[in-house]
Amino acid sequence: MTKEELMRKAIALSKENVLNGGGPFGAVIATAEGEIVATGVNRVTSSCDPTAHAEVSAIRAATAKLGTFNLSGYEIYTSCEPCPMCLGAIYWARLDKMYYANTKTDAKNIGFDDSFIYDELELAPTDRKLPSEVLLREEAIKAFEAWTEKEDRIDY
Repeated sequence: MTKEELMRKAIALSKENVLNGGGPFGAVIATAEGEIVATGVNRVTSSCDPTAHAEVSAIRAATAKLGTFNLSGYEIYTSCEPCPMCLGAIYWARLDKMYYANTKTDAKNIGFDDSFIYDELELAPTDRKLPSEVLLREEAIKAFEAWTEKEDRIDY
C-alpha cells in the first residue's frame, strides 16, 4: 500500500470508531514497503482505560504479533497528531517514522486538548498542578543498582 492508502486506512478506522461509540482516532503500523502489521482505534471509554488511545492500541497489537518491544523497521500512520503519552510510546517503540493527518490544534478544537500536559512538562515537578513528592528514594534506588549490575539484562 502507498503512504496515502495507509493514512486513508487510519482515517477510515477513526470514522468507523466514531460510529461504534469510540473517539475519532485510528492508527496503522506498517512496514516501509506498505504491509500492514497492526491497527488500533481509541478505546478509552469502551474499555475504561485512559491509555487505550489508537496509537498505543496499535503498538500493543504490533508488538504482540511480532513478539518484540522494538518496532524499528516499521512506521505508524495516525489520524491525528499524537498526544504526549502516545508520542512517548512511539519513541519508546522505536518506530522509524510517523505520519499524521489532523493536527493537535484540530483535536483541541473538538475538545481533545492536550496543551495543558505539554505545558505541565515544562514545569518543575513542584510547580505542576498534580502534587508530587519524592518518597523512599533510598530504598527504590536499590532496584536501579541491581539493574545496572545485571550482566544479562535486555536493554531497551
